[in-house]
Amino acid sequence: MKVFWIFLGFVSLGLGTAGIVLPILPTVPLYMLTVFCFAKSSARLHSWFLGTSLYKKHLETFVSSRAMTLKSKLTIMGTVTAVMAVGFLMMSEVLAGRICLAVVWICHVLYFTFGIRTIQEPKEENA
Repeated sequence: MKVFWIFLGFVSLGLGTAGIVLPILPTVPLYMLTVFCFAKSSARLHSWFLGTSLYKKHLETFVSSRAMTLKSKLTIMGTVTAVMAVGFLMMSEVLAGRICLAVVWICHVLYFTFGIRTIQEPKEENA
């Protein structure tokens, strides 16, 4: 069973990482699945993932306070908008596809605007 959780953890890690640039794949839920799978399979893998920059950049503040910095929100929404715009333009002959993309894009923007609290960028101390 341990091998299954490790395998599923790495699959969700790969898909979550691809989700950084592909709006179809949700990064945060896939990274949360990665944390869960690694916690079930190996304390070492779990600790490793919690220490990665991927986790710290995309999940740490969201997991601890269900909030993101304005920069993170704008980066995600900008990437999603750009990728979906390409799909929208390529579907010039497919009205149903354009409507689906537009609805998904609007829901995505509304969720990130009103569903996730915005927090200040953490201040770095000069050492």
